[in-house]
Amino acid sequence: MSSSGGLSVSLRHWVLSHPLLAFPLLYLGWAYLFWIPVLFSDRSVWAYPNLLWFLIGGASPLLAGLGLAALSGGKAQVFDLLRRLIDWRRIPGQWWLVILLFWLCFDLAMAGLALWLGVADSPLDVNTSLFFNPGMLLFLLLLSFVFPAVEEIGLRGYYLDTLQQHFGPAMSGLINGAVWAMWHAPFVWFPGYYANTTFNPELYWWLPMIVCQTLLMVQVYNRTGRSILAVLIFHGMMNFTGEWLRISPDMYPFMLTGNFLAAVLLVLWWHRKEA
Repeated sequence: MSSSGGLSVSLRHWVLSHPLLAFPLLYLGWAYLFWIPVLFSDRSVWAYPNLLWFLIGGASPLLAGLGLAALSGGKAQVFDLLRRLIDWRRIPGQWWLVILLFWLCFDLAMAGLALWLGVADSPLDVNTSLFFNPGMLLFLLLLSFVFPAVEEIGLRGYYLDTLQQHFGPAMSGLINGAVWAMWHAPFVWFPGYYANTTFNPELYWWLPMIVCQTLLMVQVYNRTGRSILAVLIFHGMMNFTGEWLRISPDMYPFMLTGNFLAAVLLVLWWHRKEA
């Protein structure tokens, strides 16, 4: 056996022996390796060469998902990921409504509640001109849907599946969400990343919100036949709706409360079903 062949066998053995560690190590390690130059730069993340480093590092969920799927399950597992990414027939009709409308209804409900409780005088500043500005619309669609496509293949399609082979949906979601939050943490320090958006996150409310949102994604994923397409659109609609409605920056700590309550209710419902 050649040295490269032996290395491949050893790597596959390690991945199969450490299924819960392999993904976060590759996912986070690859990303941080290429993002370090961006973090120490005083130029915008959208300027060359920072954009190049950002995109290469940002490919980590896709590379980790496809690479580990190939190592652990071969071509069959890779093709399974791709099928679940494009097969819209997995998603039941009523779940299309949830996927497309949940975040719009949730954000509007939270805005109304904020007004009623006096949390914010202007919780929303709806961007009515967005759909008449092709450049901005294209940019927001890219941020909202293309980047999540890269994320969801590995993060949910591969890693969430792996976690749920060992844990229930709640624990799987908490671990998956924590790893996802760690990947997002550097975004707050990328120069100019949020310059063309209304979103300006702070770690103390953003990271726990990511974990809560992951639990909701677990429910979507499990109820749509493990559809990567379903969580991709759900994730994209969360991003796009927030930018379209232009949620007030003062609202986000309050939005965390809503996300937390939704996640707690979901976990209680899971435990009730298991009882």
